[in-house]
Amino acid sequence: MDEHAAMREAAKIRVLVVDDHPIMRVGITAIIDATPDMTTVAQAGSGEEAVELFETHLPDLTLMDLRLPGISGVAAIRTVIARHREAKFVVLTTYEGDEDIHQALEAGARSYIIKGMPHEALVNALRRVHAGGRFLPTPVSRTLSSRMPNSDLSAREREVLNLIVHGMSNKEIGVELGITESTVKCHVSVILMRLNVSDRTQAVITALQRGLAHL
Repeated sequence: MDEHAAMREAAKIRVLVVDDHPIMRVGITAIIDATPDMTTVAQAGSGEEAVELFETHLPDLTLMDLRLPGISGVAAIRTVIARHREAKFVVLTTYEGDEDIHQALEAGARSYIIKGMPHEALVNALRRVHAGGRFLPTPVSRTLSSRMPNSDLSAREREVLNLIVHGMSNKEIGVELGITESTVKCHVSVILMRLNVSDRTQAVITALQRGLAHL
């Protein structure tokens, strides 16, 4: 490689690709490496591996899926940013719920792209975030703006909701969490109110649609 070629290579945006599906990683990497001003420095298949490879390569950008084995994409983002406040993340995921988007941006992601969008959106997001900006496609912005105020759940309420989604009764939830059944009922009442629904079935549907819980 001559000096000019080496300089061009060094000037490229260095991207870490994180996705648990090997074929998806290969496809994303091909798009990035075919873009003249970008290059993939590493690929990770789990949240833990993403954190480890970030420390090894210190990429300019990390392209992060949310659904990963082990720690989630959001948890991986939080772990890296706690150590490297300047780290830049673009989320690329199938999750379209307003809570998924909210959690990812709150963790520190600067862009949120849904798989299935044109690859130009991905390239634009990477360039915009690398330049110090944010990039939220219109469908993502619209979903985020529809998020109800005062709909945040506490950590315990999230635990209870997740167990409801997985079919547990109040009694079973109490045993699982080591709390009384009456305490579970209080949590369920608050959950229904915050989600603006009238019963557990509607709570499950809303939780899955919004990304408050996943099966």
